[in-house]
Amino acid sequence: MSADSKQPQPPEDGAATTADSTSLLLSHARLTDGRTVDVRLVGGRIEAVGTAGSLTAVGARVDLAGYLLLPAAAEPHAHSDTALSADSPGPVSYAPEEVQRRATEAALLQLGHGATALRAHVRIGGVQGLGPLEAVLQARRSLRGLVDLTTVAVPRLLTGVAGADGLAMLRDAVKMGAGVVGGCPDLDPDPTGYVEAVLEVAAEHSVPVDLHTDGDDPARLARLAAMAGGLRPGVTIGPCAGLGRLPSDVARRAADGLAAAGVTVVCLPQGGCGGTERRGAAPVRLLRAAGVRVAAGSGAMRDVANPVGRGDPLEAAYLLASLGGLPPEAAYGAVSAEARAAMGLPEVRVEAGFPAELLAVRGERLSGVLSLAYSRIVVHRGRVVARTSAVREYCDSAAALDLPRQARPERPPEPGSPPAGPVVRS
Repeated sequence: MSADSKQPQPPEDGAATTADSTSLLLSHARLTDGRTVDVRLVGGRIEAVGTAGSLTAVGARVDLAGYLLLPAAAEPHAHSDTALSADSPGPVSYAPEEVQRRATEAALLQLGHGATALRAHVRIGGVQGLGPLEAVLQARRSLRGLVDLTTVAVPRLLTGVAGADGLAMLRDAVKMGAGVVGGCPDLDPDPTGYVEAVLEVAAEHSVPVDLHTDGDDPARLARLAAMAGGLRPGVTIGPCAGLGRLPSDVARRAADGLAAAGVTVVCLPQGGCGGTERRGAAPVRLLRAAGVRVAAGSGAMRDVANPVGRGDPLEAAYLLASLGGLPPEAAYGAVSAEARAAMGLPEVRVEAGFPAELLAVRGERLSGVLSLAYSRIVVHRGRVVARTSAVREYCDSAAALDLPRQARPERPPEPGSPPAGPVVRS
């Protein structure tokens, strides 16, 4: 069978993965509305939610006393092929095994932070060809059951003679299993032609579009909105930091056009994916006021262009609240409900019948959780897939007497170590 006659693989939404059919009871969890409840999970979904102590455990039980239970976060804008490359001792290797290792490690870091679904932008073309994409797809297969990973094929050029190979490779990427087509039209000599080519491939294969653009050209944004209007399963752009550098009236008109076309914007509160000349963040409140769906992602994570980055959705939400001026509920919604919608994933609520994609964070209120999100328990497809536990210790002091206390360690202290004081679990 020739490559052209192969049928496209199904979208990478993880739907083919069989959900864990065992039962799990999450007891004494606090919800954002102040209730304390039991939540029973069966077959990857929430079967029942009742007052604390009202539900019986058929299978395993996890005590969430002291935790706030939330819909899980999702990561709509990651770069798995380049993640963690800043840690390389020499030149960055794009050998398939190295890309797969970095992509797997990055995905597990983000899963531990609470993101049970990831969308990874992967560059294709050049000397590497489709190698990085195949490596990230292999990482996706190895992570099945832990986290849902979708890839966005990102070609360098798509127009003119030089873009012919990129366009052919983009089609091959979809046949390999890329679930989304995208790229960076700003880097092509013909940005409008680039967008037209991506939309054409998306329509051929019925896959979503996710384009990386600074958004600093209102005319270009207007043309994109005109072309994208009505396209299903949808168009996403980001990080659009340049939109924030436009005069407010110009930015407002551009936002109105994006809203009318149903285009989603993924902002990066940490400040972008590339070098310092592209730092900044999209005008989130202006976009939301225009009716644009705004999700938030993490962007680059410790690569050669950005040597820092945690890949933590709660950090992105914190920055939206502290710097972007959003209420905590809206800030967390940008990394959970809005991010999932941008990725075409089902809605999650802590209610019976919804998918069991949940995140428990030690704390009582959402504002506190966004400020000090240390200990976390992550549930994917109805089972606990990650735990992070943080413990702070203080020396004995009168100032610490009123802090919540845990039992002191049973083991004797190491020689020369300071005396153990109150232990606060965070």
